[in-house]
Amino acid sequence: MNISLRQLRAFLAVARQRHFRRAAEHLHLSQPAVSRHIADLEAELGVRLFDRSTREVVPTEAGRYLESAIERVLDELEGVLGHLHSEGERRRGKIRIASVPTLSAGLMPACIADCAREYPELTIQLHDQAQTLVLDSVRGGEVDFGIAIDPPESGDFDAETIMRDPFCLACRPDHPLARQKSVSWKKLQGQPLILLDYSSGSRRLIDHALLKYGVDPHVVQQTGHTHTAFRMVEAGLGVTITPALSSPPSTLAIRPLTPAEQRAVTLIHRRQRSLSPLAALVWNRLRELAKTGTLTPH
Repeated sequence: MNISLRQLRAFLAVARQRHFRRAAEHLHLSQPAVSRHIADLEAELGVRLFDRSTREVVPTEAGRYLESAIERVLDELEGVLGHLHSEGERRRGKIRIASVPTLSAGLMPACIADCAREYPELTIQLHDQAQTLVLDSVRGGEVDFGIAIDPPESGDFDAETIMRDPFCLACRPDHPLARQKSVSWKKLQGQPLILLDYSSGSRRLIDHALLKYGVDPHVVQQTGHTHTAFRMVEAGLGVTITPALSSPPSTLAIRPLTPAEQRAVTLIHRRQRSLSPLAALVWNRLRELAKTGTLTPH
């Protein structure tokens, strides 16, 4: 049986309009084209679908049966085709993501590269910002969503933690602590510390860990970016506590801090504001990459 979607749409239009001309106008076709579709459909089915008069067109019993069935089937088909179309459209366009610097450098390049391979018509615009600005950008709707570190609980955000990033010690290779495979937090007592300032989401977590293990920190410098801290460590000004995702340079010795303390890498968007399909695509991709270990530092 060779029946086309165009024939079925023409049949349904005539059945609803009870008139060939009005059906043709509804379908933006010529009346002869609609008549031909109906004639071909009747020939294919081997039944008469309409009783025609000079004033109206009335479905036959077979036509009424087909009309009731086709309405449901075509509605479902339109829904399926619409869904497939939206799946294609959702991969085109631009989204904006705000991210704290260590995650912009250590996590987002892999995600952007992965999305560029999978969805070449998708553009990701990254806003590399301090944590306080990330929260403000999400809260103000300037970005689709943000990536933050243990964001404070509030009524402003819906949040999902996708991975945990451990804190490490970074020091010069000739530093005494570099001779150890791992370093206890308590060993930091008296050490000159170069720490991120309080615009960072990690600083309050570092302060909490130092307090937890009874360390009275001797902070000699505070910086706004981990790479500035690394340069100061290279210059011999002290040691720094840094998350693994901050990608410390190979010129420094990196040692795990024990007991392990981690920061939560968290996706956030405005509460009561649904993500666009495009933003949800990248949000889910970040979750998948974190789950498979692709984003885990090695």
